Amino acid sequence: MPAFIDKDFLLDTATARELYHEVAADLPVIDYHSHLQQSEIAERKRFRNIAELWLGGDHYKWRLMRTAGVDESFITGPASDEDKFRAFCRVLPLAAGNPIYHWSHLELRRLFGIELTINEANAGAIWEQANARLATMDTWSLLEQAKVEIACTTDDPADDLGQHGEIAKSALKTRVLPAYRPDKAMRINKDGFADYLAHLGQVAGLKVGSFATLVQALGVRLEHFHAHGARISDHAVDLALPAEAVSAERCEALLAKRLAGALLSDAEQAAYQRGLLEALGRLYAQHGWTMCLHIGAQRNNNRRQLALQGPDTGYDSISDMSCSAGLADLLDTLDATDELPKTMLFCLNPAMNEVLSTLAGAFQDGRIIGKLQFGPAWWFNDHKDGNLDQMRTFANHGVLGTFVGMVTDSRSFASYPRHDYFRRLLCRLLGQWVESGEYAADRAALEQIVRGVCYENAKRYFAL
Repeated sequence: MPAFIDKDFLLDTATARELYHEVAADLPVIDYHSHLQQSEIAERKRFRNIAELWLGGDHYKWRLMRTAGVDESFITGPASDEDKFRAFCRVLPLAAGNPIYHWSHLELRRLFGIELTINEANAGAIWEQANARLATMDTWSLLEQAKVEIACTTDDPADDLGQHGEIAKSALKTRVLPAYRPDKAMRINKDGFADYLAHLGQVAGLKVGSFATLVQALGVRLEHFHAHGARISDHAVDLALPAEAVSAERCEALLAKRLAGALLSDAEQAAYQRGLLEALGRLYAQHGWTMCLHIGAQRNNNRRQLALQGPDTGYDSISDMSCSAGLADLLDTLDATDELPKTMLFCLNPAMNEVLSTLAGAFQDGRIIGKLQFGPAWWFNDHKDGNLDQMRTFANHGVLGTFVGMVTDSRSFASYPRHDYFRRLLCRLLGQWVESGEYAADRAALEQIVRGVCYENAKRYFAL
């Protein structure tokens, strides 16, 4: 019986072990989508203990703890950091099959050199050993230890990128780049929308009072992001987009209605978002950017907890909305004038894997390798089965060797062992195909796939 998380963890064939240890393991990491904070990098934040590093803001772990019966006082409440950590250690052994069980043990081993099993009996020893190691570490050392070559943060168009400039001039080996996420401009019904437009206009140096000036302001800020190294945009698509183009006049009318104080229906919101995505997509194409669409989240299901905890605290789920017709028409509208940017379709609903992976294949142009990408397993899917299913789907309908690989999608500086987890699963899948006679034992071709998916494709695709 193999030891728990030994050097050959998840590598169940000789080919998988060879590919991982000789090719994948030591490649640098390009994390093109994360939620790391530029301020914490610029200021070289130190973490007071492992509870702050592991549990602060991590709604994955919060959700697990609530499900296991941990009181909220030990999650987001007033309990001490050590008590919160011990509560997590007490319930984690119940989470067999949950990726957090694997990730947490990988993080202990990779970051702290601790090979203890996480449980209530070992909590005290882990607390002491991890905190002693953490006292010598900061955000820089965490990035560099994980061999992160490039990390992209997630930034609003109105954000001050001054600290990105400071980081770029610093001695940090990791390149930290902004990524452009205009969700506040997209979510037209949100409270404070008009105030946000006023702020965006002030930052962009113009008054935003119409759809045309909104697009203009977003374009000004896009130029600012581009000058700071940004090459990626990111959008949450939580409504099914209409399957027809939305005119500029319609967008103007919808924005005027909202600025007059009225809320829009779901159909009107979707039309507005579709029009804004078209306008921004053209700007992205002009600048050689990639447009990432995160599709299929059903957010803030629990209104009582939203009021108590706020958003992004563990109360979201997968949506079953039908989105293929609207997405196809959006891509087709941009492609019709040769203004379709490189685009990545992240899918939160695994039932949509084949839908979106085949849609991506309809807009490849032979000029850019893998121009349309079926994105990696994301959020509720980035477990063992979800990663393997995503890679199999990509391979079934596309060219696996063009895939740009994994992201952390995380707020935690401890999360980079997830890339190791992904790389082991990629090598596992390829090894199984070789040893079952489904793929040739062609070392050069296998190495090209592994190096590409784990590192080289992302660097080329995003022009980083």
